[in-house]
Amino acid sequence: MPENQASTSEQPFIKGEVVHVIFHNDENFYTVASVKIHDTTENVKEEKITIVGTLPKIEPNDVYLFFGQLTDHPRFGLQYQVEQFRRDIPQTTHGLIQYLSSDRFPGIGKKTAETIVKSLGDRAITRIVEDKSVLQTIPKLAKDKVDLLYEQLVEHQGVEQVIIALSKYGFGVELSMKIYQVYKQQTLDIVQTNPYQLIMDVEGIGFKKADMLGEAIGISDNHPERIRAGCLFLLNELCLQEGHVYLNCEELVEEASKLLSNSSCHITVEEAKEQLLTLDEDGKIVLEDERVYLKTLYFAEKGIVTNIKRLLTDREEEIDLCDAEFLKALGELEESLKIEYAESQKDAIQKALSSPLMILTGGPGTGKTTVIKGIVEVYAKLHGLSLDPKDYRKEDTFPFVLVAPTGRAAKRMGEATGLPSFTIHRLLGWKGNSGGFEKDEYEPLEGSILIVDETSMVDIWLANQLFKSVPKEMQVILVGDQDQLPSVGPGQVLSDLLRSKVIPTVSLSDIYRQAAGSSIIKLAHEIKDGKAPTDLLQPQNDRRFFTCDQNQVVEAVIKVCANAIKKGYTAKEVQVLAPMYRGNAGIEKLNVELQQLFNPQIEGRRELRHGEIIFRTGDVVLQLVNNSEEHVYNGDRGEIVAIFYAKENVEKQDQLVISFDGTEVVYSKKDFNQITHAFCSSIHKSQGSEFPIVIMPVVRGYYRMLRRKLIYTGITRAKDYLILCGELPAFEQAIAREDESNRNSQLQEKLQLEFGEKKDL
Repeated sequence: MPENQASTSEQPFIKGEVVHVIFHNDENFYTVASVKIHDTTENVKEEKITIVGTLPKIEPNDVYLFFGQLTDHPRFGLQYQVEQFRRDIPQTTHGLIQYLSSDRFPGIGKKTAETIVKSLGDRAITRIVEDKSVLQTIPKLAKDKVDLLYEQLVEHQGVEQVIIALSKYGFGVELSMKIYQVYKQQTLDIVQTNPYQLIMDVEGIGFKKADMLGEAIGISDNHPERIRAGCLFLLNELCLQEGHVYLNCEELVEEASKLLSNSSCHITVEEAKEQLLTLDEDGKIVLEDERVYLKTLYFAEKGIVTNIKRLLTDREEEIDLCDAEFLKALGELEESLKIEYAESQKDAIQKALSSPLMILTGGPGTGKTTVIKGIVEVYAKLHGLSLDPKDYRKEDTFPFVLVAPTGRAAKRMGEATGLPSFTIHRLLGWKGNSGGFEKDEYEPLEGSILIVDETSMVDIWLANQLFKSVPKEMQVILVGDQDQLPSVGPGQVLSDLLRSKVIPTVSLSDIYRQAAGSSIIKLAHEIKDGKAPTDLLQPQNDRRFFTCDQNQVVEAVIKVCANAIKKGYTAKEVQVLAPMYRGNAGIEKLNVELQQLFNPQIEGRRELRHGEIIFRTGDVVLQLVNNSEEHVYNGDRGEIVAIFYAKENVEKQDQLVISFDGTEVVYSKKDFNQITHAFCSSIHKSQGSEFPIVIMPVVRGYYRMLRRKLIYTGITRAKDYLILCGELPAFEQAIAREDESNRNSQLQEKLQLEFGEKKDL
């Protein structure tokens, strides 16, 4: 071990030669390597040490400076956790000439290297990487050699230069690598000339981070580029976070003024408005009257209006539904099913079959599923069609297309009808953010009748893609409950379509015999009407309310779940729902405690740590993003059925195997952020699902989220038993608080204008 030498760096460091790269993940750059120590300020007695961290590909035999801290890993012993690093570039003229004329840079001989170093000095490498044009000053250096040397230097030094440059602004290695992955060789150029571009292009970069870069490179507080970036950032954030399709101009410029002003500079609303006009002229946004749209949201709203008009008015032939034939087919169906449809249900089936586009809406227990089954059965009878996909040849099109926004909702729909059902994303051929959708107006859907369940969950982007993919001969039935929460994404499509009154609609309101005995459904309808039930604290056959304060929520939930386990219920059958993630009664805390109850650590049960989360075989998990390749979508619930450690597979990576209703999907460590525990989940994430037992805490600490639609949506997830726990006043406050705060949307108004409606709504 060489003696520690004095260092010009104030940070603790280890300088050493890479002996062996033990592990490197090309996706997230997690690296483990063995390093022979040349010099260090750390208290290390060994000649070699294992370094770990987020690093680009590092080369054996090269010397690096690593900055970080020593850690004592319980399994692997002493390690150096790298926070920053750089390749040890030669600092002397002789060293630089040797480096540039080495085998790393074919085509650059010793004489050329001497000329470069003589011309550019001891900072030659840094100067070339930062500005390729400096090589044009080198006499007799051909353009092809200029290009080759620059590309090779960038390959060897570019990532490190980016990391070093960004570290000065407080960016860690991981975020710096994200930026480099987006821009590659253009990274420093973009960072140093247009740092605000990072907001739109790089996940994890908000306005404050980009503004810090802007200040560092000398962009003034009132620079037009900074003001435009702030306006775009706010427009994007507020639309995505609050579900708006557009923002009012005055509201946006006032918020922009607050965001952009500081102690040394005040940005006026007039200055912000001027830059909004520039953004509109440049095609970055759309200004319509006093409304400000993101382009994608503007054209989605416009597209829905266009395609609804097309579907309602552009059919080449009228849908001819003979009353006598309809009643005969319906009567035969009632006889075979031994049921009798109510008048409102008959009306719904008839209107669906006689309309190119129709909406069926209603709350729990009102028979929406029964009507859906009636629609497909009667349609099949009237057209002489089989409902069994096996009766169709491979080249034939199955006429019935049933979809829902989530996998769970699609599965429920399929079970109720006995027909194949899919997620909307799968039907439309979603290929990921970069691949888009396969189906559109040029490659439309195939089939005769399309039924979309849980339409309230469909945001304006997905609705637009779906409507434009529908051929004019296909009949469409939209099914949903307008009293549930709106979509997570922007818009309130179902509500807007209903309020526009341009689409034939049947609203079911009667509760039918099989649901009439359910106090859960009775409670749901009372809440929908804004009434606080007088018997809420009285035990019912299928529901209870346990009073407790916020500090007692976890204990109360655990007790209820423990009783459910004693009665034979599993984690898949018991769903805890909460509206917030943080806090002592939040989703994160509840999941930790519920995992210990339902799936504790025992000998032989495998587990993996991902950040603060421990995943175990047997855990119930929730998919957070759409994965088109594996046909797993946001909101799908699965179970971890196997765990493989890196040393056990050829990929040399830790892996989880998750079963989604029998379909097994393998997750590598880079994919672990796509899933989370589902012992407790948000009410938004539970939409489209039903569970035998639902446990829902309601306390004043959730105040920001407590709204009537949230409570209504949560309790309607309970199929057999509902347990409410918490504070009665919080529950009553939630019921009293109407939900909208309507999202900004012009869909209703534009539909009415398009169809000439003059109704006073």
